[in-house]
Amino acid sequence: MRAGKFVTFAAIGALLVACGPPQVQQTQPVEDQRTGTLRVWLFDEADRGPKEKVVDEAVNRFEAERADVEVDVRYIAVETRAERFTGAFNDPASAPDVAELGNTDLAGYVAAGGLADLTEHLPRWDEAADLSPSALDTARVDGKVHGLPFYTGVRALYYRTDVFEELGLQPPRTLAELVDTAQRIQRERPDLYGIAAGGEYHYALMPFIWAAGGELARERDGQWVSALDTPQARAGVETFTSLISGGACPKEQCADMTGSQSVQAFAAGKAAMTIGGDFNRSAVESGPVGDDYAVVPLPGSAPGSTAPAFAGGNLLGVLKSSQKATLAREFAQLLAGKEYQRKLYEAMGNLPTFVDVQREVAAADPASEPFVETLRSGTRFVPDTPAWSQIDAQDVLPTMVQRIVNGVPVEQATGQAAERMNDAFEGR
Repeated sequence: MRAGKFVTFAAIGALLVACGPPQVQQTQPVEDQRTGTLRVWLFDEADRGPKEKVVDEAVNRFEAERADVEVDVRYIAVETRAERFTGAFNDPASAPDVAELGNTDLAGYVAAGGLADLTEHLPRWDEAADLSPSALDTARVDGKVHGLPFYTGVRALYYRTDVFEELGLQPPRTLAELVDTAQRIQRERPDLYGIAAGGEYHYALMPFIWAAGGELARERDGQWVSALDTPQARAGVETFTSLISGGACPKEQCADMTGSQSVQAFAAGKAAMTIGGDFNRSAVESGPVGDDYAVVPLPGSAPGSTAPAFAGGNLLGVLKSSQKATLAREFAQLLAGKEYQRKLYEAMGNLPTFVDVQREVAAADPASEPFVETLRSGTRFVPDTPAWSQIDAQDVLPTMVQRIVNGVPVEQATGQAAERMNDAFEGR
């Protein structure tokens, strides 16, 4: 195995994403070499060590089981991914055989013709039968599988146990109770945000829309159409924005707050609640809040229900240009398989994508239970179209929220956001 290398480039990825998927000319290679160097790209981490240790173990095993095969792992910065993948799709000589990618980037990469279709190979992978259906859905574009779920991530409701005990509060059972609880905390503890849920935190907004029965968009006759202007979606948007406009998270501080800043505010002891991921636990525990917090699934509209969470996570894809397609699939199946997903959870806290492994994790680590329960309750995803990258880059949802909290009627702001989404869906 060659030592993994960290590759630095100018951080222009967001600009490339905003311009839509790269247009490339690529044909399927006729060769399927079973020896030589297999090139792998994985995302770098703030602390690469734990991930690298698990990956190295998988690489050593893969190489030991195959003669004349060497795996070259390189770690690339997430913020340079658009530039790197654009280059790889246009120049197969520089491309990896296997690559880690974010699930929201998948549709754009498929539209660019850069990733192999793995659909027919999935049934031949024994472990695939235990994949979570919602995780596998994030690997599909137009019904075809273009990646193997590597890990998943969902968000739930973090709350300060010491503040709730002081005020005699219980965790909210519905989103309406969540709003009331957050506003009460802010009144009785004006030194705290009732909840840190910023105007630019669209992954916190989405569950409110879905819990109200709304959708981000619907597909009609092969064309995506925004659904933000439906009564159900508007109801969810109104509930979420009331957290800011109602003062639980004052608009002066919260209108422009991002998801990371929302979690940071909670971890710093400035908020009584936030919506955070399983991947935020260590940041919270290392801050002033320490162990004075608990997590429950974000409630839905009815008592006992859970709001559908956005299904975050990463995939392992095989590039269409690979001349080692079989080796690439075999390595992806190994690293994304149950054994190494367990080890990556133990090393990094990444939630596994297999239903049985999720059960094992929840039984062994009670702190993961609220997130696993959220996964079991059902997750949702963004439309599987490359237009979503444009919608995301243009901040359509955050702009809508910010306009509402600054006084624009919900009907007007959602209608205008829907128009902008439809422009992107129609390529205007």
